[in-house]
Order: sequence, then C-alpha cells, then structure tokens
Amino acid sequence: MAREKKTRNNGRRSPLAAVALIGLGLLLTGGAYAGASAAVAATTDSSTSVSAAADTDTGKKLFQANCATCHGMDLEGTANGPSLVGVGELAVEFQVSTGRMPLQMQGPQAPQKPVQFTEEQTRDMAAWVQSVAPGATYPAENIISGEGDVARGAELFRINCAMCHNVAAAGGALTEGKYAPPLTSTSPLHIYAAMVTGPQNMPVFNNMTLTEQDKQDIIASLVFTQQEVNPGGFTLGSLGPVSEGLFIWIFGIGALVAITVWITAKSN
Repeated sequence: MAREKKTRNNGRRSPLAAVALIGLGLLLTGGAYAGASAAVAATTDSSTSVSAAADTDTGKKLFQANCATCHGMDLEGTANGPSLVGVGELAVEFQVSTGRMPLQMQGPQAPQKPVQFTEEQTRDMAAWVQSVAPGATYPAENIISGEGDVARGAELFRINCAMCHNVAAAGGALTEGKYAPPLTSTSPLHIYAAMVTGPQNMPVFNNMTLTEQDKQDIIASLVFTQQEVNPGGFTLGSLGPVSEGLFIWIFGIGALVAITVWITAKSN
C-alpha cells in the first residue's frame, strides 16, 4: 500500500503547471492577435497616406498652375496677392468654391463668378495648403446643420452682422466701392467659413468673440430666413424704407402725375 501511494504521488502534476499553461496560451494568442492587428493597421495607414499624398500632390499642381502667380509658389505671397501662410483649408474652400478665386481682375473686392474647379479639385488644393501652412479647418457637422436657437441667432446677427449685411441678410454697400454680399443663398459652410476666416472686409469672429454655439445659432437663423416664405409679396430687396420710399416715389407719385396730366388733357 505504501508503494502504490508513492507511485501515485510521483505522477501528480504541480498545481502551478495548469496556470502556467493557460498563461502561455494567452500570451501566444495575444501576441498573434497583436501582430495581425498591427499588420492590418499598417496596411490601412499606408493606403490612407498614399491617398492623402496623391490628393495633396494634385492640389499642389493645381495651385501652382492657377494661383502661384499671385500667391507665390510656396504661399509666401507676391506684390499681386497676399501670403496664404496660416489661412488654412477653409479659406481656400470659401474663396475657390464661390468663384472669387482665381481673381478675374484687380478691384476693390473679389466678386463671385462661375466656379472654375470641381469640388474634388478644390478639396485637393485646400488639403495642400493645409499641409504646408495649417489654419482654419472644416467645422463639425452639427454647427452647420441649420439646427440651433433661431431667435438667439437672429439677435446675434443683428448685433454683429446687420450693420453690413442688412437686418434681412440682403447685403449692403460699404465704402470705396466695396460691399457686403447678400446671404440669402449662401450655404451654411460658407457662412461659417466667412465668420472664421474673415474674407474681404469682414472681421474674423474667433471663439472669443462668437463661440461655436453662437455661430451655430446664427447659421440656424440665416437658414431659417432663406427658407422662410414672405407673405407680404414683393420684398424690394429687403432694404427697408429706402427701397419702399423709392417705389412709392416712382410709381405712386408717378401715377398721380400721370392721372393729373390725363385729367388736364381730357378737360381741354
């Protein structure tokens, strides 16, 4: 009996052996998984980098062929155009996709005109400018969604923007042949871009002046104005008493003069 007990004890494994085997298995499995994940991630990153490089390369060629004459080969600016260092991709998106750039001719202000580049080409140029000299970038989707506090946005617009763009966002004249364009058909992205980049004579509204929530509410207010149906008939440019008074003067008094002349001619 004693001999059998000794044999049985010699064949028994240590309790730590099972733990060691489980740990080794987990280590090997985890290592294999980590290696596979790293390989997949490296492949994905490589593909993304190649795609981004292709986009920026195309953007660089487009920029140098169409914009470098005024802004310089490396965005340094020339006597005919300002430096673009630090303006960012959002400024390029605004200027190019609204047709303001390339500039047709020198003048007090760059007017909107038919767009010369596709959306993809514009994004490529913007990506290259951003890669060379980073600046303002695209906003979060919720900011330009058109969803916000319309009443609060209208108040902020009247305080900060209406003196140039008119309380109805119909635009207005400035000094020296310059003007604030109407916002009646401007996209939410371009409204945001104008606030952030300050094109033409517009000041830059950074987050210290107008928070992201303020900008979202202003955009919501303008989108509401664009979609609002005017129940009063002719808006006369939404320029207020000026256009209304001119209409009354020309057509109202003109009609009275015409009737007076007709009555006089009839009596004679």
